[in-house]
Amino acid sequence: MIDLTTNYLGLELKNPLVPSSSPMMRHLDNLKQMEDAGAAAVVLHSLFEEQIMRELDAFDFIMSHGAESYAEAVTYFPEMQAYNSGLDGYLEQIQRAKAALEIPVIASLNGYSAGGWVDYARQIEAAGADALELNMYYIAADAAQDSAAVEDMYLELVREICRVLQIPLAIKLGHHFTAFANFAGKLGDAGVDALVLFNRFYQPDIDLEELEIVPSVNLSSSYELLLRLRWVGLLFGRVECDFAVTGGVHTAQDVLKAMMVGANVAMMTSALLRNGIGHLANVLLDLQQWMAEHEYESIAQMRGSMSYKNIPHPAALERANYVSVLRAYEPRKTMPR
Repeated sequence: MIDLTTNYLGLELKNPLVPSSSPMMRHLDNLKQMEDAGAAAVVLHSLFEEQIMRELDAFDFIMSHGAESYAEAVTYFPEMQAYNSGLDGYLEQIQRAKAALEIPVIASLNGYSAGGWVDYARQIEAAGADALELNMYYIAADAAQDSAAVEDMYLELVREICRVLQIPLAIKLGHHFTAFANFAGKLGDAGVDALVLFNRFYQPDIDLEELEIVPSVNLSSSYELLLRLRWVGLLFGRVECDFAVTGGVHTAQDVLKAMMVGANVAMMTSALLRNGIGHLANVLLDLQQWMAEHEYESIAQMRGSMSYKNIPHPAALERANYVSVLRAYEPRKTMPR
C-alpha cells in the first residue's frame, strides 16, 4: 500500500494535494467537491487588507454624515465587494467550512502592512482555522524604498502575528527579492512555519483602442513550475520550515517533482479552473500509479531526494547549470524556402 501522507504546518495530511486560495473557495459546495475528489486540505479565498480598510472608511463616512448619506456610502465600496463579504463574512465562512469538512481549513490574509492584521489573525484563529496563510502581495514601486526596507516590513508583520497566533503561519511570497535564500532564513527565524513559493503577480496590460491600463489574468502552465522547483530545491534542509509549491502544478508529474525537491505539499488552482475539480482525483490516481511503477513506497521516501542538499552535483541548481545549458543548446536547423 503506497503511503501518500505528508506533514504540512504541523497538520497530518492524507496526501500532498492542496487547492490554493482563489475565488473558487468562496463556495462551500466547491470545497466539499474538492474534499470528495481527494484534496488533503484547502486554502480559503483571501481576506484583503483593502476590503477591511474600505469597510472602515465606509463606516466612518456613515457615522460622520448621517443616515441620509447611506446610499452614497454604499457606492464607496469597490468591486472587491464581490470577492468576499468582509471580515464578519469571512469568519463565518471559516466556521461553515470547518463544520462541513473533515480536512484542514487554512485561512488566507492578503496584505502587507502591520496595522490591524494582528487582530484579524487572532479572530481568524478564534473562528476555527487550522492555520493561516499570509499572502504578501506587495509591489515595491517606490524608488526611495530599498530592499532592506521591504524585507524589514515583511519581517515586522510576521513577528507581530507570530507573537499572538497559536495556529501555524505560512507566508506566500513572490520571488522578487535580491537575496532570497538569506531572506527565507530570516523568515524562518522570525517564526514562519512554512513558505509558499511563489505568488503569481498578475501583470497589467494595455488596451490599445481605449488607451487604458487593464487587468490581465492568465492561468499558469507547468513551465512556471521550474522556478519553484529550483528555489525549494535550494532551500530544503537549509531553512527550518515547511515548503508549499504553488504556481505551475497541473499534473502528477508536477507533484512528484515538487516532492522530490523538498516540498511538503503541492498547491493548484489553474489546473482546477481549466479541468474542473474532479481533476484532483485524476492527479491522485496518476500519482499512485507512477509511484507503484517506480517502486516508491511513500511520499516521505522521495521528499528532498532531488534537493541541493542531496543531489550529487548541487551546482545543477545554480549558475553552472545556466552555463552548461547555453553551451549545449543548438538551434533547430530549418529547411530553406
